[in-house]
Amino acid sequence: MINTKSGDSTLVNTYDNERPPFFTVTKSKFKGDLVAALKLLGEGDSASFKLNLDSLAKYNDQPKPVAAQNNYATITVKIEKVLHKVTNETDSAFEDKKRDFYKAEYETLVKRNKANEASKIAKYIADNELKMNTTPSGLNYLIERAGNTERAAAADTIMVDYTGQFTNKKADGKLNVFDTSNAKVAKDAGIYSPSAQYAARPLVLNQLPNGFAEGVKLIGVGGKIKIIIPSKLGYGENGGGSINPFTPLVFDIELKSIVKANSENAMVAPAR
Repeated sequence: MINTKSGDSTLVNTYDNERPPFFTVTKSKFKGDLVAALKLLGEGDSASFKLNLDSLAKYNDQPKPVAAQNNYATITVKIEKVLHKVTNETDSAFEDKKRDFYKAEYETLVKRNKANEASKIAKYIADNELKMNTTPSGLNYLIERAGNTERAAAADTIMVDYTGQFTNKKADGKLNVFDTSNAKVAKDAGIYSPSAQYAARPLVLNQLPNGFAEGVKLIGVGGKIKIIIPSKLGYGENGGGSINPFTPLVFDIELKSIVKANSENAMVAPAR
């Protein structure tokens, strides 16, 4: 697990993902880099150290993190597991060993997430004192503003402001946001990107996860809704991107407009 901070800003915290990342130890690129630090540690060890962000940017040919407050990042690491390539072990044998480990780790993750999904949803509702309704499909929802009487249909393009987050908060107490159309929310959550477009976004309803589409259909233009999507209506047993298998998702959605599928202004928007 890795927690990286610059000043008071958290740059990366893998604890928030509820899954440790895999890191291949290679040759150091500069004196005092992350690889040099990791080579000092063994399985089960924890340590904190400082990394020069200017050197990191220079040797990796990438800019300093936007949220960095100074030239150093404090990195806290815990080594959960080490896979050693032993003497005379062939590359193919080592690759087989890694593959077997990854498979077992993934199967454990899936089993744990499946068992804990319902309790995660219940805890989020209780912690936030929400009075949710539930559809027959299992979607939890709270209509904050109904909007007008117009409703979106499957092939329509919707213009929405939204924020998607996980049910667990980050280690620093902030909301665990993974996507948003709101710049302030992105900055507060530590995921702001200067290259991203923060504004209402056009989405084709039938290209969205079933739970998201079902939630949008419950409100009209001008409406706002909070939904908790169980994984069976979201990304399911496989997950996707930063979303782990059997992960429930929370969305706050405001429906700005609807463009009917047969309208001249209908758009073909990519699924997100």
